[in-house]
Amino acid sequence: MTISPAPCPDASQLLRRAGARIDPADAALLLAHALRRSQAWLYAHATDPVEAAAAAEFEVLVARRAAGEPVAYLTGHRGFWTLDLAVTPDTLIPRPETELLVEQALLRIPPGRPARVADLGTGSGAIALAVASERPRARVVATDISRQALAAAAANADNHGIGNVEFRHGDWWSPLAGERFDLVASNPPYIAAADPHLLQGDLRFEPPGALASGRDGLDAIGAIVGGAPAHLAPGGWLLFEHGHAQGEAVRALLLRAGFVATATERDLEGRERVTGGRLPGPAGVD
Repeated sequence: MTISPAPCPDASQLLRRAGARIDPADAALLLAHALRRSQAWLYAHATDPVEAAAAAEFEVLVARRAAGEPVAYLTGHRGFWTLDLAVTPDTLIPRPETELLVEQALLRIPPGRPARVADLGTGSGAIALAVASERPRARVVATDISRQALAAAAANADNHGIGNVEFRHGDWWSPLAGERFDLVASNPPYIAAADPHLLQGDLRFEPPGALASGRDGLDAIGAIVGGAPAHLAPGGWLLFEHGHAQGEAVRALLLRAGFVATATERDLEGRERVTGGRLPGPAGVD
């Protein structure tokens, strides 16, 4: 008697099983990745049988996600702004709230005009590449202390054909000696070193140096603010992302450093998220 092999499960069956272990939205992303298809294709072919190799790959991905690994690291990419960025465990995972920083930067860089822009601690290149793609006449310099992160960022620039970004290795201002910029943006580490959230969720897998910064989380921001006057043109802007409870403290840092027009913008959930200030312009302007 011949025993027929068990039929291959279809996509809907795999998603239903995985949804009992991980977030269903994550499961859909992982199955689309295993199939090398878009999510739109996946939903249109939900009853198609899934080949054994793809089903096995999906099961491995689900197990890793159930153990806590971020979806972005499992798939190797994350959408940010209008870009699909490759990410690795050497880079912070781009998050939607950081798009507010890009929005605020673009408001201060007139379209169609040359500008010098810097992105400190670029990671995957998310901020630098988003700004450079929207302002092609701007010259953007992106820095990072991690050579691995810089390699990932440069690859993202190549993948998107963005040629007006230069990548430099070094800590914060050190690769920019003697240079001044019209605008500097940064998403620095801003979580307190002892914050228990660092031991939870996706944060457990992200590079610690891109997350935590001293006892109160303000060490990196303080270094950036302190060095900014030597690297901004008169009237130049400094903008950075920070924690929702740090707005008052970072505004005070900017004021003590001589910045004017300091203000904090709130994210979509109403939390203080991006603060900026302007270096005074030429005598008689401010």
